[in-house]
Amino acid sequence: MSATTAGRTTARTARARAQRHSGLRGGIDLGGTKIQAVVVDARGAVRGQFREPTPLDGGPELVVTAMATAMRGAAESAGVRSSALDGIGVGCPGIVDAEAGTLANPPNLPWTGAYPVGPELSRALGAPARLDNDVRVATNAEYRLGAGKPYRSVLGVFWGTGVGGGIILDGAPWLGRGAAGEIGHTIIREGGAMCRCGHRGHLEAYAGRASMEERARRMIKKGVKSSLLSIMETRGRDRMTSGVWGRALDHGDKLAAHLIDRAVAALATAIASAMSLLDVEAVIIGGGLGLRLGEDYVRRIEKLMGPQLFVADRPPAMHLAALGDLGGATGAALLFDA
Repeated sequence: MSATTAGRTTARTARARAQRHSGLRGGIDLGGTKIQAVVVDARGAVRGQFREPTPLDGGPELVVTAMATAMRGAAESAGVRSSALDGIGVGCPGIVDAEAGTLANPPNLPWTGAYPVGPELSRALGAPARLDNDVRVATNAEYRLGAGKPYRSVLGVFWGTGVGGGIILDGAPWLGRGAAGEIGHTIIREGGAMCRCGHRGHLEAYAGRASMEERARRMIKKGVKSSLLSIMETRGRDRMTSGVWGRALDHGDKLAAHLIDRAVAALATAIASAMSLLDVEAVIIGGGLGLRLGEDYVRRIEKLMGPQLFVADRPPAMHLAALGDLGGATGAALLFDA
């Protein structure tokens, strides 16, 4: 490197450091279908955003490269460099070691074992990075900025590729020993359908979009008529995304309606069971499918849940996630408090 080039690099680094502590933070929501990145200000308002598809192969290196691309895009739309951000939070599925910044065995993503996502992102983007569970950060965002603001205790249920949960008790996240909130892996039917985690009867085996797709494909292969595959192909998708399910319902697809109804019933049972244990004030429904299907389906879950509640005369308030698709990324950004 020449002295001139080195001088320019040093100057850019100095400017980035000077801009840092402006209250601008980055957040990345790593999902099985998409990577959503945002830049938020000190009040949590979104100043920039960008989205990248999640790579289906290529291992963790390619996924982290896509995450860095998404974050750079969000920073550019906010008018800053990624290196000028106070920090970059990441909400991700799988086993997170927050101290080491590693992510291991993320479901629906192309790698096994632990990978140093935090250190690699920090190196690529020039700002510190922190990791936490994706649904935990999304629930915290709804509690602090969205539908959970009026309450001190909240259960977040995020219905998407899988089904995740987050818990706020007495105004603070409840982590248990690290695995609290995994409502998708509560047992709703002993010896029931096989979950993708390898156990039977879990909520996710009935309501997770990936499990629903597997069942839909099996039924179509057996001769059940459905528009799900044709909609998927027409839309240029390689998976049955939330939008594909929504369009199939709009077209009156009977198989889609059957599997969605099955999922709604499973969600109602799991949430009723969680209420018997936690008795929270409010339940917030989010995730790709939850947001795509909207308020009507929140009310369907609520109606089916009612008769199963142990304390039926004091049901929780039921809300659709108010922060929409950006809730997970916004919650990740909150890992760096202003």
